[in-house]
Amino acid sequence: MKQPTFLLAPDSFKESMTAKEVCIAMEEGMRKVYPDAEYIHVPMADGGEGTVQSLVDATGGKIYEAEVTGPLGQPVKARYGIMGDGVTAAIEMASASGIHHVTKETKNPFITTTYGTGELIRECLDKGITKIIIGIGGSATNDGGTGMAEALGVRFLNAAGQSIPRGGGSLDQLATIDVTGLDERLKHVEMIVACDVTNPLCGEHGASHVFGPQKGATREMVKVLDDNLAHYADIVREQLHKDVRDIPGAGAAGGLGAGLLIFTQATLQRGIDIVIEYTGLKAKLAEADYCLTGEGGMDFQTKFGKTPYGVAKAAKEANTKVIAIAGYIGEGIEALYDEGIDAIFGIVPGAAELEKVLAEGPQNVSRTCENIARLIRLG
Repeated sequence: MKQPTFLLAPDSFKESMTAKEVCIAMEEGMRKVYPDAEYIHVPMADGGEGTVQSLVDATGGKIYEAEVTGPLGQPVKARYGIMGDGVTAAIEMASASGIHHVTKETKNPFITTTYGTGELIRECLDKGITKIIIGIGGSATNDGGTGMAEALGVRFLNAAGQSIPRGGGSLDQLATIDVTGLDERLKHVEMIVACDVTNPLCGEHGASHVFGPQKGATREMVKVLDDNLAHYADIVREQLHKDVRDIPGAGAAGGLGAGLLIFTQATLQRGIDIVIEYTGLKAKLAEADYCLTGEGGMDFQTKFGKTPYGVAKAAKEANTKVIAIAGYIGEGIEALYDEGIDAIFGIVPGAAELEKVLAEGPQNVSRTCENIARLIRLG
């Protein structure tokens, strides 16, 4: 009898397992029932945390580490990946400029900077990279990407011709943007930005109003930051002839979306779509009888571009059955059954401390997938 082919395409389970580790645990459980089946591992992500690791794992690439400037100007260790083709890099801006680098007491979007993200981009340029995929979620910043651009050679000057301080709180001083020193290599590098928000740069739905408070901005600070980004957008339009103020996604990561559009050859795309493309998921789905996906938590938000939703949509095109697993199952998952997911299973066996649940993630995934395989065999 022909053995089935299982495609394993989960996201990471945050603080418990990488997507690759989930794949391994899935296969371990299913092999107890189908020892001779074919298992195709495609570690996934949706453009947020874990995207670099997933793309590197899925393509046989390599992770690198660099010391860069953190959001408060302090040195931080940041990671980036080079994919298996040797010419495509993957960066998560949060690794250099993320909110986890600040505390409740130190977060301050007036002074936080994306300079370290620019340094990561420069590291990639130094390695001869011609394509960079950059995820821009989880930032501590509201500087419009000016720090990133400064690290790549752009100068932001006041009326006296002096460099203005880094951070969104100083953009009102901006009089001139000098791009003569911008790294020439950027002209030959395709920049693909994983961006799942549609917020513009300025206004009530912009970077400062929507995301500023979680980065430490008071109501008064939000108004200043929004006015400053509007001033920045005006200077960009006047001097660089680019209008980024209302582009959907320009407000992502405190305006880093706008900065990348202004100073690099960037396009904004949904994170899950990028990962599906670069892992070759659709071609691999065509070979599979069943697809197993999942992530740490699934609920009504999963439908808005999360990994299991993206995998299910791709699987539906290939007419492949989809089973999802999750550590936590919340409200609204019923909507996912109309989107290509055939069944959803929770992996947690019972009430337990979170620390214990996270530590036992691999065993829980393995046991659940063994039971899924037993059900498939019954069918």
